[in-house]
Amino acid sequence: MKSTVASLEGNKVRFSIEVETEEFDRQVDEAFKRLAQQVRLPGFRPGKAPRKLLEARLGTGVARQDALRESLPEYYAEAVRTHDVDVIAPPELEITSGAEEGGVTFEAIVQIRPTITVEGYRELSITVPGLSVTDAELEERVERLRAQHAEYVTTERAATDGDQAVIDIEGSQGGEPVEGLTASDYVYDVGSGAVVPEIDDALRGAVVGDERTFDAKHPEEGEADLSFRVVVREVRERILPGLTDEWVAEVSDHADVGTMRATFAEQLERQKVLAVVLARQQKLAEALTELVADEAPEPLVQSELQARLNNLDQRLRQQGMDLGTYLQFTGQTPDAVVEEFRGAAVQAVKLDLALRAIADGEAVDATDEDLEEHFAELSRRFGVEAERIRHDFEHAGQLSAVRSEVRKAKALDWLVGRVKMVDEDGAEVDPAALDLSAKATQESDGESE
Repeated sequence: MKSTVASLEGNKVRFSIEVETEEFDRQVDEAFKRLAQQVRLPGFRPGKAPRKLLEARLGTGVARQDALRESLPEYYAEAVRTHDVDVIAPPELEITSGAEEGGVTFEAIVQIRPTITVEGYRELSITVPGLSVTDAELEERVERLRAQHAEYVTTERAATDGDQAVIDIEGSQGGEPVEGLTASDYVYDVGSGAVVPEIDDALRGAVVGDERTFDAKHPEEGEADLSFRVVVREVRERILPGLTDEWVAEVSDHADVGTMRATFAEQLERQKVLAVVLARQQKLAEALTELVADEAPEPLVQSELQARLNNLDQRLRQQGMDLGTYLQFTGQTPDAVVEEFRGAAVQAVKLDLALRAIADGEAVDATDEDLEEHFAELSRRFGVEAERIRHDFEHAGQLSAVRSEVRKAKALDWLVGRVKMVDEDGAEVDPAALDLSAKATQESDGESE
């Protein structure tokens, strides 16, 4: 087989493929073998009828058409691999000669992934959460621990936020009781908004024996309002434990209040670092796709959209659900779900094109060592030998696609290391502050000294 490729307008290429007579005759012979399995001739078992007899009975045209139908896609795929062309849609095939006899030549016109340019990625600036742990955040963490060990004692005063109210509650809709909204001696945390927000307004200032009635909006849009009747049976005041070294040692692994505060501060700092790392990835992707002025190619969007819908279907099945149940639960229509996923698919395609453009612009390459590291990571993740994984990708003709994915990952790493980050107050965030492993090493070295 011989093949050439030429560029066309509109992100398309034309493959010109030539198959010599001798080679295509082998394809016709294979077609006759397939026909022999399907055609029953007297005196011959299925698959055993000789080609000459089949030719006499069926003619050569049937087998040749079968050979063309089966082999042309394979020849086309071989040409794609040979020329390493990044096609993104099914080809339009046209036989130019050899439909009836002899060798075969045909053309395949196909859309390819566009190569775009992205301006301004070197000057990108993104806003991320701040890293500083405030005194208020630290106190909130301390108070949360105290609240977990609080005691509640009966009081005669009016209920307020933070108290517990023991209530009888009756919820109805249109005069009919609502299942799940009726209970006796129900312990409710005033100010929590756990049932409906309106219940807190009704309970604030209530004392034992008070009866309160009120209406509340139904949580689901379009439903009629709910009506409630609440009787207060008991008010319990929350008593927080004293913040002493003895209490801290009793309820935690910390020796004293100071050690506990220091540990909480470190934990909050790590949480903030992780929040910034996640925000950096999301904000950077959003900022980068905004720089892409080109339209996302529809074949790529459709492929990404279908992959996302398939992923949703798989996750639903793992949870014992189907799409119909999911739509009923979320109140969405199939068109709304597709439209939501389509928006995400368009952004993903634009991000893909942008990262490829950066890899080209910054001469980022995927070396053999990069590929070895990539396959080693897949080996660790899936428990399959790296060489076996590489062989499977090579056999499927996907090694070039893997190399592209590695290039994109390296381009993203390149960009992550250079993007400017500022917090909500406009202060610049030092990327080095996000390296928890380095910080741990520094702290360890400090302790050793």
